Amino acid sequence: MYSQNYSLNSQLRTWMITLLVMIVLIILVGGLTRLTDSGLSITSWELFIGLIPPLTNEKWIEYFNLYKTIPEYKEQNFNMTLKEFKTIFWWEWAHRQLGRLIGLIVLFPMIYFTIKNGILILKEYSIIFLLVCFQGFVGWYMVSSGLIDRVDVSHYRLSLHLVIAFIILSLVFWKFLRLKNLKINETSFKLNSVKFFLFLLFLQLIIGAFVSGMDAGKIYNTWPLMGNSYFPDDSSIFELFNFNLFDNPSLVQFIHRNLAYLIVFIYFYLLYLVLKDGNIKLRYPILIIGLSLLFQIFLGVFTILSGVKMLYASLHQINSILIILSTLYFIYITKYKATIH
Repeated sequence: MYSQNYSLNSQLRTWMITLLVMIVLIILVGGLTRLTDSGLSITSWELFIGLIPPLTNEKWIEYFNLYKTIPEYKEQNFNMTLKEFKTIFWWEWAHRQLGRLIGLIVLFPMIYFTIKNGILILKEYSIIFLLVCFQGFVGWYMVSSGLIDRVDVSHYRLSLHLVIAFIILSLVFWKFLRLKNLKINETSFKLNSVKFFLFLLFLQLIIGAFVSGMDAGKIYNTWPLMGNSYFPDDSSIFELFNFNLFDNPSLVQFIHRNLAYLIVFIYFYLLYLVLKDGNIKLRYPILIIGLSLLFQIFLGVFTILSGVKMLYASLHQINSILIILSTLYFIYITKYKATIH
């Protein structure tokens, strides 16, 4: 939504870039919450009362006793001390407060701009607020899956939670680009291949969340082979066609690796199209995508070889933000120029 009101455009850009930074931050904290196994430390939704953390030792003990009732404590963390519990509690608490803060950062400016500039603002930006609210519900839906019969949350619900976060991130970034009034570059190649590349990136996000949710990255810590062979030796190739394919950690890691190879192949095809087109202004954006993709591969390999060391795993997730945003930027500034015969 770009208008001739430059003051309004500037204010809206500030709003969107603030949201963008906050969403990147919550994705980072959310990833660390998962890596530290902190997501189940708060066993109730606490939509409003959760704003206030435990302030007394009695309250800490109350939260800890609630945690002791779930399978994660009984089967995995039964030796945990109150001090150790406080560490995982703060990660989850911080994650939830960031979510609440993002909701407010969306809601109050949206109300302000709507009152000041008309209902078009509400129509343009209300989808972001609705998605943020829905994300809060999905977050609890994810947490609730680990409170009764599992020691971890459902990897399907985890992937849904992550993908919605990236959809919100992408939507905010796209609206920010629209407010910049950027110059559009015409090309001789259609953008279907770039959109397919973006689709593969989101698909890789889903598979990556499966890997994280099942701790699948800790099974085979070798590369380029998985153990002594290309295909995991604890699985059959025919299992790739089973309905429970994505419940098999070894196969999920195998798919995550090979989807990365496909993404790299598609990238080089896009690079070829850009170079062939000859539009110099598109070479820098496609180079940024390539460099971030190369860095992502190195981070992925180091994550596997290190046995999923937290630093590498966290950087691996954060760098995926750069890949997706740079691809969205490339799509935004590029337009297919139809040839006339």
